[in-house]
Amino acid sequence: MRKTFEQLFDALSDHARDVSFHVQFWDGVKKSYGAGEPQFILTMTTKQAAEHVLESGSLGFGEEYMAGGIQVEGDFTQLLRFGADNAFLNLPIGLKAKLAIKHLRQASLNTLSRSTKHVAHHYDRGNDFYKLWLDDSMAYSCAYFRYENDTLEQAQQQKYEHICRKLQLKAGETLIDIGCGWGGMLIYAAKHYGVRGVGCTLSKEQVEYAVDLVKRQGLSKEISIVFEDYRKIEGTFDKFVSIGMFEHVGKQFIPTFMEKVKSILNPGGIGLLHTIGQELPVPGDPWTLKYIFPGGYIPTLDEIVRSMCEAKLIPTDIENLRLHYARTVEEWIARFEVQAKKVEAMYDASFVRLWRMFLNGCVANFRYGDMRLYHVLFTKGLNNTMPLTREHLYR
Repeated sequence: MRKTFEQLFDALSDHARDVSFHVQFWDGVKKSYGAGEPQFILTMTTKQAAEHVLESGSLGFGEEYMAGGIQVEGDFTQLLRFGADNAFLNLPIGLKAKLAIKHLRQASLNTLSRSTKHVAHHYDRGNDFYKLWLDDSMAYSCAYFRYENDTLEQAQQQKYEHICRKLQLKAGETLIDIGCGWGGMLIYAAKHYGVRGVGCTLSKEQVEYAVDLVKRQGLSKEISIVFEDYRKIEGTFDKFVSIGMFEHVGKQFIPTFMEKVKSILNPGGIGLLHTIGQELPVPGDPWTLKYIFPGGYIPTLDEIVRSMCEAKLIPTDIENLRLHYARTVEEWIARFEVQAKKVEAMYDASFVRLWRMFLNGCVANFRYGDMRLYHVLFTKGLNNTMPLTREHLYR
């Protein structure tokens, strides 16, 4: 079995010659790959841990890292970039693992009854947990870094401003925010652009926090936060935004989502979809599906645009903020590591390792893998008043 791993690491090293690392096997044998000081050291503490990886691929690796059977020192991101390499992805996993993964994907269908449970799994970890490492506005989505020395707080406020300019918000307009999180976007839009807004989320923790924050900001007449599935939202609005929620819709419900957007957006209305995406379809990672985002699905740009067009929503501008998201998560990681002992006291060591792997995996996927962050601006039907250039975004 060690020979299989040695062949795997030879191939991975050959595909990423800029990465140097050491591997320590369960039997005491050590191997070095690449030139120079190792960027990370991977230790397989037991033969059983190694067998689990070969049997279950990324699911096995993640579970062994969470349990301590696999240990990592150094730059975790550089190790996790190998997770998207075909040498690893093409490992022949066992039948038991294949059946488990198939069941995971079947159980992740985002029906009305399941969606609340799926959202709660991730977002109802507790507001105190997220406060430890998010910015002051509790933005849990890609920030917008205009300058190299921007802080996370500045970049998240710049993200809200960037979106407001794209939507051409005006005082007195109505804005619907599907998947409003802790309310940061609506609060910014109400305070800086004078809009009236409605936000919905299926996280009870987010609703409780956002409602209280809106009240403390003196915006209760302008902003309403509701615990509701997007499929049940009623009324019509001048503008639409959804930031980091579309990844939870699921492949089967993409047309449903777009039809709902069409039904609640006024004719000629402008909308912006802020979502993780990819150029080509890649199967979702089973470890992420099981432990991080049950019900999650990363759409392709083709699926997004095609489904919009079928719903008579017209894409007018597409921006890829991939590197902005890599930097955003790097900021989160730095804050998370400072608070790791507090997180462990709140939960346990396995929980800390779970989130460490998730966050570092995100950076690896955005910097080196297939993940993108798209802003898709669109209108409901033709809108001949749209600006001819992008100059209004950067003045």
